[in-house]
Amino acid sequence: MQIIESPADLQLAALALRSAGETIALVPTMGNLHEGHLSLVRTARAMATRVIVSDFVNPTQFGPNEDYAAYPRTFEADCALLEREGADIVFHPSPEAMYPDGTSVSLIETSLSKHLCGASRPGHFNGVCTVVAKLFLLAQPHIAVFGQKDAQQLRVLRRMVRDLNFPIQVVGAPIVREPDGLAMSSRNQYLTPAQRLEAPALHRALEACSTAFASGERSVAALRKRILGILSASAPSGVPDYVTLADDETLVPLDDADTVSRPVLAALAVRFGTTRLIDNTELRP
Repeated sequence: MQIIESPADLQLAALALRSAGETIALVPTMGNLHEGHLSLVRTARAMATRVIVSDFVNPTQFGPNEDYAAYPRTFEADCALLEREGADIVFHPSPEAMYPDGTSVSLIETSLSKHLCGASRPGHFNGVCTVVAKLFLLAQPHIAVFGQKDAQQLRVLRRMVRDLNFPIQVVGAPIVREPDGLAMSSRNQYLTPAQRLEAPALHRALEACSTAFASGERSVAALRKRILGILSASAPSGVPDYVTLADDETLVPLDDADTVSRPVLAALAVRFGTTRLIDNTELRP
């Protein structure tokens, strides 16, 4: 496994792989890897002959009051895991290498990022789009793999690929969960023991929503009430940032007076102290 720190060196290596007829799959990560990330690497390995994993905590997607400085950085442990999974290249640049002094160009997404997490994290998805576009240009992938836990991110990046004509297949890999249902996340380690006991309620609430939907419930108000009721009863220390049923394509939230007649993303974000967790499920009539 090769570790590359220079953006120019990664681009040269990727272009050489493409010239040799290799297919490249890219897995962008911010490090601090867990089983959820490793499942993305396995998906990439099954779809391509070479796998490039970026391990870079991207400063431009953090807001001024978010946890950029405290975000866990576990590069040596990450490399051991990635070598075990058969990654070919790990890209580990410095922030200065990715954003040279005087950087003045970035990407702005103006539609899908207005809702859900984008509403409470202004600028976040612009930072995501900018860094992922740079990674696409550097790693030259045929395929890019992202987790479905970050459902809004996945849809924003698919839109970016479509709108900017990147010749890349964006693959969404299933959410990987702990045995109690909590979606795996690097931020789970911030939870106190008491908060960790409550956090699986996010998944249980979404499952209850899915069960009601499968039984024929189509009222947005009733489905949201099902989610909020379980959160209130089982995660009393959690403060919902949002609990939303949104159009699966546009991510525009449905009103409580609406009924579900088209594919919908049921998504939520809940804060436990300073830790913000997200989860989602798709509802398809």
